[in-house]
Amino acid sequence: MLIHTLFDLLAAASALTMTFLVYRWRLADAGQKIEHAGAGYAFALVIGAAIGGFGAGTLNLWLSGNPAIGRSIVGALAGAIAAIEIFKQVRGIRGSTGLIFVPAFATSVIVGRWGCFLSGLEDETHGTPTTLPWGHDFGDGISRHPVQLYESFTMAAFLAAALILIARRNPFFMRHGFYLLVLTYATQRFAWEFLKPYGAVIGPFNLFHFICAGLVIYSAFMIGRTRTA
Repeated sequence: MLIHTLFDLLAAASALTMTFLVYRWRLADAGQKIEHAGAGYAFALVIGAAIGGFGAGTLNLWLSGNPAIGRSIVGALAGAIAAIEIFKQVRGIRGSTGLIFVPAFATSVIVGRWGCFLSGLEDETHGTPTTLPWGHDFGDGISRHPVQLYESFTMAAFLAAALILIARRNPFFMRHGFYLLVLTYATQRFAWEFLKPYGAVIGPFNLFHFICAGLVIYSAFMIGRTRTA
């Protein structure tokens, strides 16, 4: 797990660097929204992400027949969103506060998923067997979907588009950028889950399918609500 830990640290450092750069470049006003929210915002974010990440990751492993402690980035995203939305309701904060996190989250996925890929089977994020030419042998002699790289490449494309739209200060993206990130991430993740050997909950759907579906509904609802507000 040394490789995974190193890439986790690299992903965190890359995300922090990206946040600093875009804050100075185009998103200082978005960052100020969080600064005005106070320390409680950061506390809610960290606690929500931890509960969601470890809770969903561990439950998914148990449902897959592996009683171990796990982590999940989609669970962390869902947990953080839930905690922040509750915090905003309590504090009476209106509007999206997540735009500053868009480049950082995409960057962390782009970098972090390479750590998952290089960690092999022990990471529990490998794909199902495939005969496609780009299948990868993670160490057991079976060619599998490199779903970690599917996710990394998808979010790299999203990040490139996001930076262009931020550079142009596109009104729609500046208002809905965080929800577009959630919508994009959850949609692509929903698709890749069909290529993973996780335990099903209902039919072909595993736990992460349902979390992703919830995030798609949330982001679509928030975009629709803010467009008519």
